[in-house]
Amino acid sequence: MQVDFYHLTRTPVEAVLPRLIEKILAGGNKALLVARDGDLLNRLDEHLWRHEPASFLPHGLAGKGDEAVQPVLLSQRAEPLNDAGFLLIADGEWPEEDVSRFERIFYLFDQNGIDVARQRWRQITSARRYWKQDDNGRWVEGP
Repeated sequence: MQVDFYHLTRTPVEAVLPRLIEKILAGGNKALLVARDGDLLNRLDEHLWRHEPASFLPHGLAGKGDEAVQPVLLSQRAEPLNDAGFLLIADGEWPEEDVSRFERIFYLFDQNGIDVARQRWRQITSARRYWKQDDNGRWVEGP
């Protein structure tokens, strides 16, 4: 399991997620996007439909039916009902569910979640990477 820590210092989660999802889908993979806050999930759902007019990011919300066929499923729980191999944690809140079955985890957090992210970093024993935006907004791998 690979865990990528994305420290959101310049760009909000709504702007970062579409790019990550595009790359996941381009690789032929499925994703599960989790956030405990249902209002945040609804906002992300709307944003993914509208983020770029020329782009299409097929996705659905858990509990609305057809979860198994969704390339990207948005949920409050880290249960891959769509058989996703990639997990995106959108709110900095590490899921209570077992996440060891995921091939790759994208853990997104902002400055408010830095202490929790540091604690999680120390607990992760598998492969891990830390990403932070530079002054030009590009993602660079940190120490």
